[in-house]
Amino acid sequence: MNFFERQHAARGTTVKLVLLFALAVLTIVVALDLVVLYLVRGNPTSNIVGALIGATAGTLLLISGGTLTKMIALRAGGAAVARSVGAVPIDPTTSDPVLRRFVNIVEEMSIASGVPVPRLFVLEGEDGINAFAAGYAPSDAAITVTAGALQRLNRDELQGVIGHEFSHVLNGDMRLNVRLIGLLNGILLLGLIGLRVLAFGGGRDSRRDGNPVLVIALALLAFGFIGQFFAGLIKAAVSRQREWLADASAVQFTRQSTGLVGALKKIAGLAEGSALRDRHGETQVSHMLFGEGTKSFSALFATHPPLLERISALEPGFDSAAAAQLAQRYGTDPPDGMAEDAALGFAPPGERAQRSSGARTSGGSAPPPAARVDAAHLSNRVSSFAPADLERGREVNDAIPAQVRQLAGQPSTAVALILALLLDAEPRVRERQLQLAASGVSRGDAVAAGALAELVSGLAPEQRLPVVGLAVPVVVARPPARLDALVATLDAMASADGAISLFEYCLTRLFAGYVRDALDPARRSRPGRTSIARARDASLTLLAVVAAAGNDDHRAAERAFSASAAHLLPGLHVEYAPPADCAAALDTGWDALDALDPAAKQRLVEALVVAVRDDGIVSVAEAELLRVSCGLLHCPLPALLA
Repeated sequence: MNFFERQHAARGTTVKLVLLFALAVLTIVVALDLVVLYLVRGNPTSNIVGALIGATAGTLLLISGGTLTKMIALRAGGAAVARSVGAVPIDPTTSDPVLRRFVNIVEEMSIASGVPVPRLFVLEGEDGINAFAAGYAPSDAAITVTAGALQRLNRDELQGVIGHEFSHVLNGDMRLNVRLIGLLNGILLLGLIGLRVLAFGGGRDSRRDGNPVLVIALALLAFGFIGQFFAGLIKAAVSRQREWLADASAVQFTRQSTGLVGALKKIAGLAEGSALRDRHGETQVSHMLFGEGTKSFSALFATHPPLLERISALEPGFDSAAAAQLAQRYGTDPPDGMAEDAALGFAPPGERAQRSSGARTSGGSAPPPAARVDAAHLSNRVSSFAPADLERGREVNDAIPAQVRQLAGQPSTAVALILALLLDAEPRVRERQLQLAASGVSRGDAVAAGALAELVSGLAPEQRLPVVGLAVPVVVARPPARLDALVATLDAMASADGAISLFEYCLTRLFAGYVRDALDPARRSRPGRTSIARARDASLTLLAVVAAAGNDDHRAAERAFSASAAHLLPGLHVEYAPPADCAAALDTGWDALDALDPAAKQRLVEALVVAVRDDGIVSVAEAELLRVSCGLLHCPLPALLA
């Protein structure tokens, strides 16, 4: 099942969840109405219809209020979920070797998969080995790990865990998980209100007299927690299914199962396992965690497959006896992940980056050789990555100069770095761009950008967009008004010389897309429902621009366009007519293209690949445009250049 099929399946799962939730709510409403009917029976002065209407309206108001309140609280995305359970943000420029290793692994996977680097958090007081990914989409994702995972796991094992979490980021699991938190909160609120009324709502006399409020409170308590009981069953069933997929994806991403199985074994052998001490936080995110946050009294409520089954699926033959042996060994000699790294020969994160960047010349590296691609194969790589992509991500990440990485991860310098990436080599144009930056953003950022121009000019072509991805997490934390001003300033700088180059277009539109996703992640992450027919003009315009970008010869571009249009719209002949103003023509169509349904997006992505591969190679310009196009369509794509 590829990304587009998973999106379609996720929509079906969401519909089922909503229907089950509605059924649970209806059952609770009917049950409470019966309680009210019992209380008013035989009272000639009672307005039975009014009482039932009031009970129904009150119940629905409580449940919907609890759900909406939680949904609104989580609209800020993954960082809000992480903070709600007490996680602490990690500085991406940290020099702590334990945290630096975590940051590097996430950065490598982000570059490999074509998504911005997620926000990173740590649960400092948790000794168990666990992690979770939260958010609505890759652009607002947050990955949280426990202190125990950072301390106990070696690099391979931590990479396996992060690969598992990246699967949730790329597969669209996060949006469903956030919705589950909101839906369950609405039902749980009934029980909590009933509990509060019982605790503070009446004295001994009111209880002896059969106070109706007491009866209703008991009913709220009972039905609320009964509803939570069945909601927990639904949550656990959905979670278990997705955990199997995430384990398989982690192995696919890293090419080896030893890291993931090693992490699972340590959970099996250590006394603390994957348990979380914070019970309130664990309840909220139990279905998101890498391992069970607490032991369930029944397998039906387990949010994860049995631990031994997960291990034996990766390493047949592992059983409870083997787990007992690990427990005995770890009881006297607890594992130390960093010490294991040293024994395995892993260089410390700082040394790896320094050694790699120190080997570079100031003029950057030559463009990587072109890659051969196939439409159907590449559409299967959307929102995924292969081991070769991960290795490429590691190489690109290590080759980015340490100073640039530092600048990208600091709120005080990240904006200036992005501005500097757009500065023109021609002095008069650059001066105009710096003036625009000073008036649109700040004079300090403009001065800093000018000082960074020489540094960023040494970046290799394949490093420029990944640098933007490194800077996104700290930049999007700025107030919305300042982000809007930054996006407008970047657009103005790109057109300061009267024309917009392909790289300028790719950078400005990709960054603007990241910003829009971060400002409204709940809305921007919804899968579309539009057909190709309704977005025909926008689709053909994009294909024409891609064909023109990859072919200087008009006939070659026409041939590439015709082949891609035939793939998108079989049997329909379309004339090749590239727009005079490519940037303006593309800008009018992105919203329509992003609204395509998953099957239509797959056809469009495949048609784009047909246009790119018509001459058998992929240039740097084509690779950047294709990757940015897929990013704006919310179909993250691994780098095609290797």
